[in-house]
Amino acid sequence: MASISPRETLDRAIDELLTEVLDQGDMVKNALRDAVNALNNQNVADAKVIYDGDRQINKKHFEIEDEVITLIATQQPMARDLRLLAAILEVTTELERMGDYAKGIARVTVRIGDKELLKPVESIPPMADVCVDMLDRALHAFVERDAVAARSIPDEDDQVDIYYNQIYRALMDHMITDPSTVDQANHLLWVAHNLERVADRVTNVCERIVFVVTGEMLEMDRTDDEWFADEPW
Repeated sequence: MASISPRETLDRAIDELLTEVLDQGDMVKNALRDAVNALNNQNVADAKVIYDGDRQINKKHFEIEDEVITLIATQQPMARDLRLLAAILEVTTELERMGDYAKGIARVTVRIGDKELLKPVESIPPMADVCVDMLDRALHAFVERDAVAARSIPDEDDQVDIYYNQIYRALMDHMITDPSTVDQANHLLWVAHNLERVADRVTNVCERIVFVVTGEMLEMDRTDDEWFADEPW
């Protein structure tokens, strides 16, 4: 039996890493969907499970990071390999932060409890659907090194912004006309903002794809402000 060359060993290791990135991506997509469903159904028990489940997303992030560093230290990757490995580090970090946004949404569900939800919450599930679809296609574009798809996916952030602005205006109206809704409106606004940030981080992933394929560091359009999902209040 022919021995495996160092090149084949490295290629296999990188393929395994990309599979792990997809696995982490699946965890994040599920967390986002489940967090929004828990909010929509006011299922506090599910929200607590999602909140605690963020540890697994973090664990996967650290495992991928450790494996990348080990490969760099032991396998003498070429320049193109280093570019891809650096991108994997970036993407797994973006996914970890998206997991934090799902955790933040779960926290909101716990905070609201069984109080009657304001009507603008109806726009949150379709907004989440767009974000999760963008993330799904961006991750597959990353694995396939599809720069064409990577350049087109961020355009859909416009639809996310439309949902966000609709929710924002509706919640502002609630707060103005009925001050008793201020707390819940702020919570729901934070949910919408977390989803908006997911779309922005998908854009970051797409930038990395273009960089891996072309060597060009292209900054695509995105929301300028940066909020933290961990402590919204």
